[in-house]
Amino acid sequence: MLRRLAADDLAALVALETLAQPHPWSRDMLAGALVGADTRVFGIVSQGRLVGHAIVARLPFEAELQALLVAPGHRRRGLAGELLGAVIEQARCWECERLLLEVRAGNEGAIALYRRAGFAEDGRRRGYYPPRRRGEGREDALLMSLPLDRC
Repeated sequence: MLRRLAADDLAALVALETLAQPHPWSRDMLAGALVGADTRVFGIVSQGRLVGHAIVARLPFEAELQALLVAPGHRRRGLAGELLGAVIEQARCWECERLLLEVRAGNEGAIALYRRAGFAEDGRRRGYYPPRRRGEGREDALLMSLPLDRC
């Protein structure tokens, strides 16, 4: 079930970040996103457990997808697409002109999802992401955007 997350979802959100991210958001950052006037956090709950989330922030004239993740055991089931759809709809309702994001250049699954949704590559930040594992090099970020119609 897709729904907007609230402050009482913080513990589940922290647990999911810790499970699924090599560099998780801090508890304070997640708490701020849950209550921020210009942020929305969407989650997918399956069998009583939070298995995916997306964070979007409103900027002047634009919105930014700040995070989107699905727990490892729940990937390849369309959940990321569901979350992305909720983010796009929120950005439209905020009357944003574009939805921006950055993604690891090596994250082929996410890049394919974003391209299917209509995102185009705008640029690259060299060496932006820290290594996922010890001994690996830093990874580039692809900058992508989606022009939006108003809701």
